[in-house]
Amino acid sequence: MTAPVLDWLSWLWNPARPVIEPASQRDVAALARIHGDSFHRGWGKTEFDAMLREPGTMIHRLRRGREVVGFAVSRQTADEAEILSIAVSARARGRGLSRALLMTHLGHLAGRGVRAVFLEVEENNQPACRLYRNAGFEVVGRRENYYNQGTATKLNALVMRRDLS
Repeated sequence: MTAPVLDWLSWLWNPARPVIEPASQRDVAALARIHGDSFHRGWGKTEFDAMLREPGTMIHRLRRGREVVGFAVSRQTADEAEILSIAVSARARGRGLSRALLMTHLGHLAGRGVRAVFLEVEENNQPACRLYRNAGFEVVGRRENYYNQGTATKLNALVMRRDLS
């Protein structure tokens, strides 16, 4: 069997249930690795460490056993918040974990008095757009040439919003 097939099978046989909980300083290396594997310009350990120390910033980790396999980051100002990033490791994708992570994170934001949540998503990222639409987000704007891919190519972003009140 090939390595991806073995990896998938080991995931199925692993009895550990996914757990969503607040991230801590000890998670910064895992968070940076997942972000770097998921986005063109990944955030480093220093950036995650700083965000964990910022008032108004909330980071949830998605853990399976001892392994951190995803996270959600948002920043709150008054009764609004912006989701800065959400990612799940490649081997954990396709199992509905992003939706569980997003909905749990939104519940915690609502518990903090957030009434509206915003985010930006690359308009051609169909899995992410579908995730956000299915979670009740609506497109409220578009930013031309927003994402720099490290080449001459720049990608557009959709600005999305969801009311929590």
